[in-house]
Amino acid sequence: MPETTAAPAGTERPPGAPGQAGAGSGRRSARLRLARLRDFALVPAIVVIAIVGQIVNPIFLQGDNVINILQTMSEISLLVLAQTLVLVAGRMDLSLESTFGLAPGVAAWVTVAAGTGHGLGLLSGAWAIPITLAVGVLAGSVNALFIVRFGLNGFIVTLGMLIVLRGLLTGISGGQTFFNLPPSMTYLGSTMWLGVPASIWICLLLFAAGVVLMGFTGFGRSLYAIGGNVDAAKAAGIRTDRVLWITLISASLLAALGGLLLAGRLASVAASQGSGAIFTVFAAAVIGGVSLNGGKGTVFGAFTGILLLYMIQNVLTLAGVPAQWIEALNGGIILTALALSRLTGGTTQE
Repeated sequence: MPETTAAPAGTERPPGAPGQAGAGSGRRSARLRLARLRDFALVPAIVVIAIVGQIVNPIFLQGDNVINILQTMSEISLLVLAQTLVLVAGRMDLSLESTFGLAPGVAAWVTVAAGTGHGLGLLSGAWAIPITLAVGVLAGSVNALFIVRFGLNGFIVTLGMLIVLRGLLTGISGGQTFFNLPPSMTYLGSTMWLGVPASIWICLLLFAAGVVLMGFTGFGRSLYAIGGNVDAAKAAGIRTDRVLWITLISASLLAALGGLLLAGRLASVAASQGSGAIFTVFAAAVIGGVSLNGGKGTVFGAFTGILLLYMIQNVLTLAGVPAQWIEALNGGIILTALALSRLTGGTTQE
């Protein structure tokens, strides 16, 4: 913050006169313009990767391959959106990857017919989507209870929840994969709307809603305020606890929906669904300009982060890079991108 200088006694600045307030306003305006430019920082990189991909293999920019990239990233992108909301509020949720697997896993467990697909057949398939979303809400509520109500460290709480939820999925599935899912579970992940997979439409609509929420609503401004300085946010009259409850529950709900989309596309729920996804999620968010310390970053930036990562992965695949090397190369690319982001004035940490 700029230092303030007290005016001499008996003097005061006329409204609109140049001075401390005007300078501060100018600096804030400059920072805002810079932040908006950073939203598009990855766009040149995306264009470059598109060109490289087309050179590597002419099918890269063909419609089918573009659809494949978008559909493959659509499920994980909902985790990125969820984590972005939580990070902007100055918290983090490691358990999202486990909710991503457990929520559709529970739905499959109770709706898949007994004797086929490892389910119990307790409820009809019509209950699959409500159960999936309910598990997401429950997981988020437990996180919020410990983090907001009891004031415990969010990293430790969600790490514990990650382990608990992963163990629950392994337990109810017996370490096996649920299959023969009811049509209601496979619909969103496999159907086409206007010639495009429904999961892509859902992803784009939710990210668009996230852009509007964070950039043009009081709730979004509250999230940034809480992430920047929670005490100042409270002093400003923001109901911080309520905002954090809503954010943590919404994040888990998005994770559950993402897991449902993946289950629908694969027509199964593996005991390991979502395992390790949190690393990609954090990488995409941070590369996209979201600060791990809260109060900075945008939904659009996070979207470009996950898009860039999946484009790179697709280029490596088309280039014939052995699958066992792709993960290592992805890690190196992520580290390089983070370093470049930092050097160019990004917001990886401050």
